Amino acid sequence: MKILITGAASGIAKATLEYFLCNNHQVYALDITEINIQNVKSFKCDITSENDLNKVYNYFEINNIKLDAIINIAGIHMMASLCESDFSKMKKVIDVNLTGTMLVNKVLYKALREKGKIIIVTSEVAAYDPMPFNGLYNISKTALDAYAQALRQELNLKGNKVITIRPGAIETPLQEGSIKGTKDLVSETVLFKKESRHFLNLVTKFMGKPLKPEVLAKLIYKVTLKKHPKYIYHKHRSVGLVLLNILPKRLQCFIIKALLKRK
Repeated sequence: MKILITGAASGIAKATLEYFLCNNHQVYALDITEINIQNVKSFKCDITSENDLNKVYNYFEINNIKLDAIINIAGIHMMASLCESDFSKMKKVIDVNLTGTMLVNKVLYKALREKGKIIIVTSEVAAYDPMPFNGLYNISKTALDAYAQALRQELNLKGNKVITIRPGAIETPLQEGSIKGTKDLVSETVLFKKESRHFLNLVTKFMGKPLKPEVLAKLIYKVTLKKHPKYIYHKHRSVGLVLLNILPKRLQCFIIKALLKRK
């Protein structure tokens, strides 16, 4: 199979690249940083740049390459106080996590073979109500999840499958960045000094022990090769988040306020 993976320099995407490579598939890798891996054709590419993506597509067109799957994994994380954080940084999260993925699929769909698959990795939080300070990331992933369903409806008419994968905490630079981001928020916020300190303790409990990225890579591999995959896959859900989201929104807010406003 010929597979294209975004964000392939690290984390889940790198583990996925290596899994496909070990199983003798041709991998094309996109990332904003250089990737030098034997037997992988890589492109230094900003997925928010249509010009960069057009160059990638031109390579496929010139070489008459048709992809069996486009696997969208690239993403970034930011803990943010929505009324205080720098807007340009906030916008970047939406640009990479949502519109960048939309642009990848828009430009490179033409390189996808008939009945080829598009896989979109969102997050377990996509299906849940946002937690405080993780709202920006949650917004981007919930919107990405909605985009995946919209794309699924359209491409179903053309015989292409669009599969959503919602992972929980995975041991990656992005997951580590969420903890660091919360610590940074504690030092930067003016409105939520006490609340953000409590949230730092709370988020580690809700997150649970992160899975190794190779576990998710194996799932992505199986889904890509599966003839009749499900539309949506979950992996390593947080029991705390599941239980919290069973409750009415008013009660969720009451509980979170009680936890974060305590002395």
